[in-house]
Amino acid sequence: MYRRMVSSELYQADDEAIARENARGWEIMRRYNATGPSEDAARAALLKNLLGHVGANVTIRPPFYVDYGRHISVGDHVFMNWNCQILDTAPVVIGDYTQLAPGVTLATAHHPIDPVARGAYWECGDPITIGKNVWLGTNVVVLPGVTIGDNTVVGAGSIVTRDLPANVVAVGSPARVVRDITEADRVPASKLPADATLDYAAYPDLA
Repeated sequence: MYRRMVSSELYQADDEAIARENARGWEIMRRYNATGPSEDAARAALLKNLLGHVGANVTIRPPFYVDYGRHISVGDHVFMNWNCQILDTAPVVIGDYTQLAPGVTLATAHHPIDPVARGAYWECGDPITIGKNVWLGTNVVVLPGVTIGDNTVVGAGSIVTRDLPANVVAVGSPARVVRDITEADRVPASKLPADATLDYAAYPDLA
């Protein structure tokens, strides 16, 4: 059943291997969420033990909730604010420099609409992929099987039910693309300190 779960096949959760992995994640998550503001080193060590991959300079503010943890891959310089939750019955990939605001939910898990199969405790999960430098606003929900492209912004409270392309702003329930990200969104140099620069050459689609 565990193999079926991580392969996005129908599975039943009352399985010894699944229960063991869930208990492992729950215990590490409990310890992580009990850390204080001055325990950065302890938090980093617990996070590396909890998740499948953790990049450099990752900050995840507790409380943070997962189903298993080991099916989650987090890139470099990722920031997740308070109270994010990831239901990782299937793989979840989060790209470099992505930011999740408070209360974001990434939910790979789902159940059959068929009431007979659902009543027999069959369930499933589909992977979620979040690109690089994505910003998910407060209380955004991303549903199973969704991919969000690089640099995209999703407005607070949105529910993402289908894939979103790169370099767009999307809002709503269900989330819909409302516009592209363009040169008009550039932060002018006059708003930055005199010694600060922004490298737009690194973002050719926005240059």
